[in-house]
Amino acid sequence: MSNNRSQRRVILDLAVTLDGFIEGENGEIDWCIMDAEMEFDKFLNQIDTIFYGRKSYEQWGQYSPSSDASEEEIAMWDSVHSKEKYVFSRTQRSDNDNAIFIHDHIVEEVNKIKNKPGKDIWLYGGASLIETFIQLGLVDEYRLSVHPVILGEGKPLFTGIRDRINVKLKETKPYSSGVVQLIYSAWH
Repeated sequence: MSNNRSQRRVILDLAVTLDGFIEGENGEIDWCIMDAEMEFDKFLNQIDTIFYGRKSYEQWGQYSPSSDASEEEIAMWDSVHSKEKYVFSRTQRSDNDNAIFIHDHIVEEVNKIKNKPGKDIWLYGGASLIETFIQLGLVDEYRLSVHPVILGEGKPLFTGIRDRINVKLKETKPYSSGVVQLIYSAWH
């Protein structure tokens, strides 16, 4: 089902700690709360494409939950894996049919994808890809789920941002878990 907008949006949707980290210092994400109240499945139904950096794709792009995972977790990963996947990498070439690799001309390639018919696009990450997309003005919406934890150290969400970026608050969603989702639109 296509949406009625003339152009698809790139949505950065991710979990972040109260002190601004997207991973602990050893890559841990055990602090990330996933519960039905947050309606992640609704977000997954809003997208049909995922943008990954190479490292994120290697770690999560073909991830399979353990055999003792809940039906909800298995269904979530099935939904994630049903999306069209693009991997942004300067070095790695495609070694499978599960993703399309993009090596250069990022702005042009992203705009081609955004102009194709379809649903919105999830900018999954990692951190360097997120930074690149922000610097190039390619993020249309920021959905940050702020988790009620302070790590003190880890991988920060925003690094290397050289210029001020103004965003407009669209919505806040508090959850009983203590997570607060902040949704901002970018000013292009």
